[in-house]
Amino acid sequence: MPYDIVVSIINFRTADLTLQCVASVLADMGEINGHVVVVDNLSGDGSAEMIADWIAAQPTGTPVSLVLSQTNSGFSGGHNQGIAAAEADFYLVLNSDAVLRPGFLGNILAAAKADPQAGFFAPRIEYDDGGVQDSCFRFPGPLSEFIRSARTGFVTRMFKTHEVSLGPDPDPAQIEWASFACILLRGEMVRALGPMDEGYFLYYEDVEYCLRAHRAGWRVAHVPQAVAVHFRGGSGPVKTLAKERARLPRYFYSSRTRFLYQAHGRSGLIAANLLWYAGRSIKHLTRLVGKRVAPMAASEGRDIWINAGNPLGPRYAPWEM
Repeated sequence: MPYDIVVSIINFRTADLTLQCVASVLADMGEINGHVVVVDNLSGDGSAEMIADWIAAQPTGTPVSLVLSQTNSGFSGGHNQGIAAAEADFYLVLNSDAVLRPGFLGNILAAAKADPQAGFFAPRIEYDDGGVQDSCFRFPGPLSEFIRSARTGFVTRMFKTHEVSLGPDPDPAQIEWASFACILLRGEMVRALGPMDEGYFLYYEDVEYCLRAHRAGWRVAHVPQAVAVHFRGGSGPVKTLAKERARLPRYFYSSRTRFLYQAHGRSGLIAANLLWYAGRSIKHLTRLVGKRVAPMAASEGRDIWINAGNPLGPRYAPWEM
């Protein structure tokens, strides 16, 4: 008999955060027929052993298990293992650097059971200081790259319907994809679509999965009454590097290339890159009226072409240089 819900959490050298995350899920589980699967993505730092010891110390019957991955298969590969570990009506994909607020599971499952046409259920995601994280979006494309690089009010207003972020209070009708930092997936949809694309190491795999589902007729529902907290900078370096305008890792750009190609074809990928340059040119023209031009990430004008000649690979995980 399948579980009502299986919660998939990846650990990669974040044992303390992972256990805090697991504890929040178990505390909220109550009488729900659920199970937590922690996938250790070949941490190699002792954190898998720490988690195993913690699980062994729990009362008999505590619904949590540990899967030891033989490789670091990235976000997609790790969660594919977590989802494959047990059959369920719903799967909660959850970052290790997140916790659930009380009532989360009951609220999101009630919303999911009441809306059989939706395949994804996106909660309200807050930062630990109470700020609301943008977590619902439109699909990226050439015009969104133009907006992103121009960073200019009149460009954003002109192409507002192509802006990726929908803000902290999204219009449900506009949501095309939602962050997989915390999201509920309908098991029926997962079994129809198959696993997440492991050609992504990290970033854009959630966008691609939502695009695949969208093309198959599934939609994303927003469930703001279910609240999770996602800690700033917990498990990945890209947001920190972007804030510092430092150079982003190659796997970020290989993921960007892969998605733009899968969503818009080779011509769409090239158009997105060329419009990125057009946007930067417009931004630099604002110097003429005394505007300050904030830099993009270091070397981005070159790095957006990573894998342009071979959009489906390689994925450039940190050790795949």
